Amino acid sequence: MSLRERKIAKKKEDILRSAVRILAEKGYQGTTMEDIAANLLMTKGAVYYYFRDKQDLLYQSHQMLLERSIENVKYIQQQDISIEEKLKHSMVVHVEHVVNEQSGFELMLKPEQFFSEEQQEKLRELQAKYSHCFDEIIQEGIQMQVFRNLDKKIARNILFGAMNWVTQWYTADGKKDKKEIAAVIADYLMLMLLKNK
Repeated sequence: MSLRERKIAKKKEDILRSAVRILAEKGYQGTTMEDIAANLLMTKGAVYYYFRDKQDLLYQSHQMLLERSIENVKYIQQQDISIEEKLKHSMVVHVEHVVNEQSGFELMLKPEQFFSEEQQEKLRELQAKYSHCFDEIIQEGIQMQVFRNLDKKIARNILFGAMNWVTQWYTADGKKDKKEIAAVIADYLMLMLLKNK
């Protein structure tokens, strides 16, 4: 990727993050492209240079969050660490990502409200790819007899449910910071999978 392409990608990411915060605060219907541009100290035309409209902006933000999630876990899968550490690190990174991008993940709850069937299908493909990363780790742990012999899809869905729910109760002014919270959640969830030693 050239320097110009990297600058464009960075600018798009900055716009997406800012826009998602505004959309979460004011709601999709209550937010205009003017609001997004004003918050970024940009002209509306400059925002339109990167995105067709508000719906395109929201769709690309969903894509970005899911693609980043996949990259995070794929990177961990390639590390020369135990399968137990791979799963724990993947959960920690997931929780931290969800907390860091809380507004974006909260807007993902009802994609059918905003996106075409084709866009929804693309997002479902990315979600399936991400789920598969966790399935692979869990399956490998079962085969190595490190994890209990359980249904990997049910186990993964329980993990995601617990990890994603953090957005409903985590606050930055609590006793633990996001890194500590992520580590504690991962430790508790690992107990569900690990075989008794």
